[in-house]
Formats: sequence, structure tokens, C-alpha cells
Amino acid sequence: QVQLVESGGGLVQAGDSLRLSCTASGYTFTKYAMGWFRQAPGKDREFVAAVNWNGGNTIYADSVKGRFTISRDNTNTVYLQMNSLKPEDTALYYCATGFYLVAEAGPYVYWGQGTQVTVSS
Repeated sequence: QVQLVESGGGLVQAGDSLRLSCTASGYTFTKYAMGWFRQAPGKDREFVAAVNWNGGNTIYADSVKGRFTISRDNTNTVYLQMNSLKPEDTALYYCATGFYLVAEAGPYVYWGQGTQVTVSS
């Protein structure tokens, strides 16, 4: 059974940093791309960042380029380092896994339950 469990969210002030983690189980982690998406209240889910199967390629949403960094290690975990956080980064953050390194949500097959990030001004 595939499981993705996010952690690391919280309440921070603008300009602070947070590191989100997503631990995967139930499948061969190293064969698949991993992505982070977020959804703010009243808005559609949007792409944040993704990394390919071996960590060699990454893609980012324009809104987070230069502030967020996605990475993965050999312990079935993908990370999202978020620096210089802004109030508009407030959202429920989800990790997802899929076959392809893409920014669209559709190709991602499995999703976690999300971790809340709230940035106060």
C-alpha cells in the first residue's frame, strides 16, 4: 500500500524558513518523480516544485523560484526547503509521486494528506 506522509508545516512569520518532509512507503521510491503542490483556501491546487527519480532534475513554479528548493535522499524522503516565506505562501502543502517530472497534477498517481503552512505578515 503506497503511503506519502508530509510533515514540517507550521505557523511562521514573513521572512522565516520552513522545511517540509514527505516520507514514502509501499513502492520503489527511487523510480519515480516527486512533486509538491499547495492549495490555499478558496483557490485551486497549484504546482510548487518537483524532482525527478534520481534528484538530477528539478522544476519550480515561478512564484517560488529562488526561494524554495526541492531535494530527495535515499531514505524515501523528499524535502521542500522554503526560505523568505511570504503570506501568500500560506496553504496546505501536498506531496505526490508519479512517473514523470511535470508541473501538472494529473500525472501524479499518489498523494499525501497535506501539511499546513501559515505565514503571518
